[in-house]
Amino acid sequence: MTSTTASVLPAEWAPQRAIQLTWPRPDGDFAHMFDAVERCFTDIAVAITRYEALIVACGDDVDALRQRLLAAGAVGERLHLYPAPADDVWARDHGPITVFRGGVPLHLDFVFNGWGGKFDAARDNQITRRLAAQGAWPAAVEPVDFVLEGGAIESDGRGTLLTTERCLLAPTRNPQFDKQQIEQRLKTWFGLDRVLWLRHGDLIGDDTDGHIDTIARFCDADTIAYQACDDAQDPHYADLKAMECELQALRTAGGEPYRLVPLPLPGAILDADGQRLPAGYPNFLILNGAVLVPTYADPADAVALERLRPCFPDRDVIGIDCRALIQQYGSLHCITMQIPESAA
Repeated sequence: MTSTTASVLPAEWAPQRAIQLTWPRPDGDFAHMFDAVERCFTDIAVAITRYEALIVACGDDVDALRQRLLAAGAVGERLHLYPAPADDVWARDHGPITVFRGGVPLHLDFVFNGWGGKFDAARDNQITRRLAAQGAWPAAVEPVDFVLEGGAIESDGRGTLLTTERCLLAPTRNPQFDKQQIEQRLKTWFGLDRVLWLRHGDLIGDDTDGHIDTIARFCDADTIAYQACDDAQDPHYADLKAMECELQALRTAGGEPYRLVPLPLPGAILDADGQRLPAGYPNFLILNGAVLVPTYADPADAVALERLRPCFPDRDVIGIDCRALIQQYGSLHCITMQIPESAA
């Protein structure tokens, strides 16, 4: 197991050096709707460059993509594009997880196995090392022989990690370890005092085995925004109510109840086969000066944005239409990975 000394896993609201995106391929899973999903990626990329640098892993058409992004309004000096072959776009799960060891940033490169072997991931699993070899960031990369996706963990930056049993204990990830062993490894790698586990909160259509970033997110060390459901006729109702009860029972490191912010559930979005997709609002991205929130052309969009604004009083809260993105079972946070500047 990797040895760490004085490690810190920063919260997402800590100062950031950049955000990583992995650009969709015209011949990839979004091929049948590439123009629509590239517009979504472009909107997200342009929004990010208004606030900080953007690292893009893309195909060999680096110059052409740069020109398209510049024409759309991206800030040129904040654009950093690198050719890196990819299987898919989900940078949250194949990107590096940054810790600070003795105050120095280090990118932990965990194994990505396509959410338990569901999809090809061999090229995605090499992206972090390919980007590092091209100088995308100055910090070192350290491989870790353990399957872990960034979407599976939430840090408050103060030694508390929030996650789900369904994902981290899935037998298709690290079957050689039990819950206690996994928790101890997380504590070692990330410098944690405690791990909070949720048993409930599954979204229909989610193929990650229950990533925490789709259902419950730290907004600060004392506040958790979560996916709620008030419609007793919705098939999510019982499970999300059970998760709500779990969250109500959790305590901060200081022993106080968390401030809980319920986010509405958008109306059902279906794929071409009539299957429900895992649309929700906790899949937001925190930037240095903004929070980008997925929206779905739903009346609940405005409610979600209004509830999140008081959680981030010093940041702009901006909605991004992610209806194209959700067609492949992920949303805004799933395609991004922050590269922290410091552990503050």
